[in-house]
Amino acid sequence: MNTEALNRIVAEVGVTSRQIAAVEKLLADGSTVPFIARYRKEAHGNLDEVAIGKIKDRLEYYAELEARKETILKSIDEQGKLTDELRGKIADCWQKSALEDLYQPYKPKRRTRAQIAKEKGFEPLADAIWSGDAFEGSDEDLQFARDILAERIADMAEVRGLVRQAFATKGVVKSEVASPKPTEPTKFEQYYEFEEPIASIPSHRYLAIRRGQKEGVLWVKLALDSAPVIEDMMTLIDKARGIASKSGDAATEQIEIAAEDAYKRLLAPSCEIDVTVEKKMSADRAAVEVFAENLRHLLLASPLGEKAVLAIDPGIRTGCKVAMMDATGKYLGKTVIFPQQKPEESAKAIAMIVNKYRPEAVAIGNGTAGRETETFVRQTLQRLKAQHPEIPTPIVVSVSEAGASVYSASEIARKEFPDLDLTVRGAISIGRRLQDPLAELVKVDPKAIGVGQYQHDVHQPLLGAKLDEVVVSCVNGVGVELNTASAPLLERVSGVSPSLAKSIVEWRNENGKFRSREDLKKVKGLGAKAFEQCAGFLRIRGAANPLDSSAVHPERYALVARMAADVGMSVSELVGNSLAAKKIDVRRYITDDVGEPTLKDIVAELVKPGRDPRAVFEPPKFRDDVTKIEDVKEGMKLEGIVTNVTAFGAFVDIGVHQDGLVHLSELSDNFVTDPASVVKAGDRLQVTVIGVDRARGRISLSAKTRPTAVAPASSGGSAASGRGRTQSRRTSFAPASGSGFSCNPFANL
Repeated sequence: MNTEALNRIVAEVGVTSRQIAAVEKLLADGSTVPFIARYRKEAHGNLDEVAIGKIKDRLEYYAELEARKETILKSIDEQGKLTDELRGKIADCWQKSALEDLYQPYKPKRRTRAQIAKEKGFEPLADAIWSGDAFEGSDEDLQFARDILAERIADMAEVRGLVRQAFATKGVVKSEVASPKPTEPTKFEQYYEFEEPIASIPSHRYLAIRRGQKEGVLWVKLALDSAPVIEDMMTLIDKARGIASKSGDAATEQIEIAAEDAYKRLLAPSCEIDVTVEKKMSADRAAVEVFAENLRHLLLASPLGEKAVLAIDPGIRTGCKVAMMDATGKYLGKTVIFPQQKPEESAKAIAMIVNKYRPEAVAIGNGTAGRETETFVRQTLQRLKAQHPEIPTPIVVSVSEAGASVYSASEIARKEFPDLDLTVRGAISIGRRLQDPLAELVKVDPKAIGVGQYQHDVHQPLLGAKLDEVVVSCVNGVGVELNTASAPLLERVSGVSPSLAKSIVEWRNENGKFRSREDLKKVKGLGAKAFEQCAGFLRIRGAANPLDSSAVHPERYALVARMAADVGMSVSELVGNSLAAKKIDVRRYITDDVGEPTLKDIVAELVKPGRDPRAVFEPPKFRDDVTKIEDVKEGMKLEGIVTNVTAFGAFVDIGVHQDGLVHLSELSDNFVTDPASVVKAGDRLQVTVIGVDRARGRISLSAKTRPTAVAPASSGGSAASGRGRTQSRRTSFAPASGSGFSCNPFANL
């Protein structure tokens, strides 16, 4: 790598050149970021995934820059215009925009006014004016000469950089309502007469304005006072000419006219585009980081674990689709219930399923009629418990449906359940999301989950790459059970391609369970490199070698055997024996290729082998008397779940289908600039209702400490694990009471 590029990465990432060289070599050898971070700590000095990812990004940036330099040098050389001075300037250029400025005069151009003027023979006149020599010409002649001069000025890298910098630092984003003005209220009304410096406008506000522009509601412009910019341009022009401008001088007059033309016609339009594009990309990057952070917390949400689940996808007209999964997520059967139309039959169906399969949880989608279905199921279970106390009562959990419909119609779902209706697939997905959010959500395009800000407006390749990076990081951080993982989950494992994931599943189907990690080598296409990359992240529960269910890499099994022998135990006896493992002196095992960081990781695994880093599942509680926006009153104190964190605040699910917003200013009693520093997606949060706009479906919340407000007493709570923000038509229904249950639908269970 170029020494200057290396030094720049050192400064940008805050690491040493040795660490960068180590990461570069490992990446070149085909290692993945998760593998490098987990199993090659000694090589790179114990960097985390974030730092390694930044090094990877910068290495790619400078590699692309060097390739572009080569292309530009070749192009200019072929034109016979490459000088040693220009070659040096290009070599010393480390920004893509500045590099393109240097190339600007040599880029193939369409037929311009300057080229036409040159063809007509006016270049000598332009040169005379530029040099300050005596010249003569008609107004038309001088116009042709100025066309040449304007292009010459616009092609000066220093001038173009000056104008671009002026737009970036002094430009003002101005937005106005487009004509004709919308007759109905829009979400862009605050931007109908708005202006803010582009240098300080927050990313979320800029993206909102851009969306308003895209939807035809707003007219947007980046404004800049041109007079001081043109004055600064003249200073650079004088330097390039080697002649000081003189008031009243004929040549100076022509140069000034040409400079103003260059600014207005050639520089301002292109530089405005450059700056707005860069601002958009900067805002995109900020939005993508927000989305990525939210997605990480969503994927790492607490799993219910290996427990049987009854899943319900609520519906009114077409009924509620019900699906039963065993503790491993295996689909057992389905039915449809109509709580509104046939409450008794529906209650009996739920009771019979609970009695037969003994699920430990009921997962209910949070879409249309979700809260009503919760109430129905809860009352049904209460009646069942009263009449059959010997039947264990499952917990009732509301599960976000975001992206479930995308999964249901996907090729993955069709392959998993070719004979099932889309809605039943959706119910299964809801149930599995509760059991293991990570394993199920990897089947859904992350963009469809909806936990970001303006995710449909940002640069999609940038968003896709970042979200894929997050998914891979989460999957490898948690580890994957080899004998139950789906192909979509396996292909996120370090070193496992989609085709290899398919081969692993096919091998498992043909040969039965993997008995050891060594069996992986029998899979077609899984060579030594792939095994090295993936083995440590794949778990085999119940394997003969207990290390196969841990994060200890097979390349360190012999080392663990030495440790076990040194403490007088077998490997099986040592694994999980925290007292013995904690007494191991890791310094005794340090070698040239195994250092203290890796040894500490190994001991941690021996203490708690295969430990899931995710928190223990603990459902929060919603108030039963608050199920729709009409129930929400100012002053209420509620418990909610943070569903989305943005740059301007956090959205919180309080159980009414429409998430409330805790604005940045209401997140904490202390001053907050970064919401992510206060809350994360999935957090439980105590909030106070400070505003309700029922017409627009908006709820304003505060997380600040406030005096206790008078509000209707809670009649209890229902468990939940997060829900989306879709507003839907509300309907009330519940199990029949009084005479409706006189037939005792549970009597014959």
